Amino acid sequence: MTDAAFELVPARADTPLLLLCDHAANALPPAYGSLGLAADLFATHIAWDIGAARLTRTLAAAYGAAAVLGRFSRLLIDLNRGPDDPTLVMKLSDGSIIPGNAGADGAEVAHRIAAFHAPYHGAVARQASRIEAFAMPVLVSLHSFTPSWKGVPRKWEVGVLYDRDTRLAAPLMARLAQAGFVVGDNEPYSGALDGDTMNTHGTRMGRPHVLIEVRQDLLGDDAMAADFAGRLKPVLDAALKDMEP
Repeated sequence: MTDAAFELVPARADTPLLLLCDHAANALPPAYGSLGLAADLFATHIAWDIGAARLTRTLAAAYGAAAVLGRFSRLLIDLNRGPDDPTLVMKLSDGSIIPGNAGADGAEVAHRIAAFHAPYHGAVARQASRIEAFAMPVLVSLHSFTPSWKGVPRKWEVGVLYDRDTRLAAPLMARLAQAGFVVGDNEPYSGALDGDTMNTHGTRMGRPHVLIEVRQDLLGDDAMAADFAGRLKPVLDAALKDMEP
């Protein structure tokens, strides 16, 4: 199922998991053209999380779980931000000015929220409500990060992001380390962002959740992303088991 804002992978099994991918795509609606950017920039991290969509779909298939994926680039609107976040519609990203966003006034931002942001989060809310029948419904958000930042290599292979709720984050970090991964504890970003996807649908609703960041060179193409999903699933399985009462 698709609509203008999100892609829904329907659940095929009884599972307490819901998978999310905020930055799955680098596409733009036709009305926005290229936002004035060179085409090659849409292949880079400023437009999407490389490999995250394939990782999400592969895990969803393996679990039979539902997944909600954003259909448009974060350059249009960042689905992992609250509607009042000043970075919701970025005018500058990683040093690149975004001409098509430079003149985005309050009315345009409100339009993008109504057309793209709100439908995506509505879909997440509906799917999260569906798994409330389970004793412990769990949200897992999949992202990817660049191998270096401002010329400095990032040593982590996987980052586990969280805020106040460590029910899944703590056992997941332990299991990833046991499996031999170099793990970032709230690296390379902090998971404590008020109004983001995990805060909205996890923290505020009392649902266990985690945001997993994977270094992009481990997800370089569809085959690599699918292979990484195969490595990640048993680790996630063990962490979910650890979380049980």
